[in-house]
Amino acid sequence: MNTSCEEKFDSAAACVCGRLCGFMAAIPGKVKHEAQEIRLRVNRPVTICCPGKTYFLMEDGSVSLSAGSGCVIAWHSDIEDTFRILCENSVYSHENEIRSGYIAMRGGHRAGICGTAVFHGGDVSGMKYVSSVNIRIAHEVPGCANMLLNQIMKQNMHGGLLIAGPPSSGKTTILRDVARQLSSGMRGTACRVTIVDERGEIAGTFQGVPQNDIGTCCDVLDGFPKAEGILTAVRSLAPQYIVCDEIGSEKETKAVEQSLNAGVCIIASIHAGSISELLHRRQAYALLATGAFSSVALLSSSGGPGKIDGIYKAGDLLAEAGRFTATDMCRGTCGVYGVA
Repeated sequence: MNTSCEEKFDSAAACVCGRLCGFMAAIPGKVKHEAQEIRLRVNRPVTICCPGKTYFLMEDGSVSLSAGSGCVIAWHSDIEDTFRILCENSVYSHENEIRSGYIAMRGGHRAGICGTAVFHGGDVSGMKYVSSVNIRIAHEVPGCANMLLNQIMKQNMHGGLLIAGPPSSGKTTILRDVARQLSSGMRGTACRVTIVDERGEIAGTFQGVPQNDIGTCCDVLDGFPKAEGILTAVRSLAPQYIVCDEIGSEKETKAVEQSLNAGVCIIASIHAGSISELLHRRQAYALLATGAFSSVALLSSSGGPGKIDGIYKAGDLLAEAGRFTATDMCRGTCGVYGVA
C-alpha cells in the first residue's frame, strides 16, 4: 500500500458533507500532506490540524493560521449530514462505536464524535445532538520502526516491548510498522502476529478488511476489549506476538500476565512523556512487574514517528522505581503508586 499523504487526506475528506467537501478539495497540497485531523464544530470555523499548528479553512479555498472574516463555518446541518455519511445512513449499525465516541471509516481513518450522552441503566448507551466531528487521518509510515527494531536487535533484547510516549508521538504508527515488519518476515522468519485493535486505529479494519498494511501473517481482533482480545488470541490463534495500543488497566495487566505464561510476546504502547512519568504511573509499574516486558522504548515528542529518545531494560526501570521511599509512594505526588 503506497497511498500518498494527499490521497489519504482526500479519502478522509470524502466523508465530509457536500457543502464543505468542495472547500476541502481546494486545500493546498502541502497542508494536505501534513494534516492529521479535520475538525468540524457546530457554528464554528472548520479547522485542519497539522503538527504544531492549526489552519482555518477560508471561503476562497485558502487556509489561514488565524480565525477571522472569511472562515468557513460548519453549520448544524453540515454536522448532521457528515454524521449521516460517516454512519452510511445507518446509525444503528454503528451504535457500539458511537457509544465509545468514534466511528471507523473506510481507508483506516477514524472519526471522533462529540454530543450529548444518552444513558440507559446508569451506563452510556449512545449519543444524540452531535456537536462536533474530529476526523483523524490515518497515516502509514513504512520503515518508521527501523530505528527501534535495529537498536533492540543490536542490544540483543528479547521478549515483550512496551512503547512509551506523549500524545502525538507516533505510538500507534510505530506499532503498526512493527506488526508489518514482524509478520512479513522483514526481520527474519515471518512471525504470527495478532493485533488486538479495540478502537480500530492500528489495522483500520473496515467491514472486516484491514485498510492499513499490517503484513502477511497478521490476524486482527477488531473491536475486542484489549483484555478479552489478548486471552482470545492466546486461546485460539497461537500468536508469537500480540500487538495492542494504550494498555494499562488492571484487567489488561492480568491478561498480559497470562499471555506470558503461554509463551507469547506482548508489544504494546502506554502514555508517558518521560521515564520519570512512566515510573510514577501505577499502571505502568504494574505492567513492568508482570515480567512480560523485557524492554521499554521512549519515543520523542518531536521529530516524527520513529524518533527514539532511549531504550531501557525493564528490570533496570523496576529497580529504579524501587528506590522510591514508602513515604513518597503515599504522598501521591512523586511515588510510583501516586499518579493514575
